[in-house]
Amino acid sequence: MNEMMKEKLDAAEKQMKKVLDHLRGEFGSIRAGRANPAVLDKIAVDYYGSPTPINQVAAVSVSEGRNLLITPWDPTMIRPISKAILASELGITPTDDGKTIRLVFPQPTEDRRRELAKTVKKYGEEAKVAVRNARRDLMDAYKAMKKNSDITEDDMKSADKKVQTLTDRYIDEVDKLVSEKETEIMSL
Repeated sequence: MNEMMKEKLDAAEKQMKKVLDHLRGEFGSIRAGRANPAVLDKIAVDYYGSPTPINQVAAVSVSEGRNLLITPWDPTMIRPISKAILASELGITPTDDGKTIRLVFPQPTEDRRRELAKTVKKYGEEAKVAVRNARRDLMDAYKAMKKNSDITEDDMKSADKKVQTLTDRYIDEVDKLVSEKETEIMSL
């Protein structure tokens, strides 16, 4: 495999790794009964005129498994943080004592767990499509190189096997992540 082919393979693998990282991030934001600070990552609060993630204006910690404790560094931020949480699609009403905000995550119902499992599968399918798209783009680049006589037929066959092995590895990783998340959701 020549140097140009290796560079393209490395770029495709980097793209596939990004897909896995994105999938892990999506799974972290799925609220499945347990308190997870990642559910607040997509919620921004108005901090002196600019939207700022909650974890940049407060300490967020898990207490007692299903409770999140948010302690703002600036006590005047309690009300804006509460408003931002209420306005989000989190679906939890925050309670505050003047110094901290507490979020209590209820145990999800069976129907809600099934719905979350469907969402997990959907994210998994989207990740697989992204991995396959990276494979297709790489193979298209190799075909163009072959057409321009930059690589031989043997190089093409060798590359095809390597690319398929790489793709299979990432698809298996996506399946593993989906399976783990489904098990976590259904075993609450």
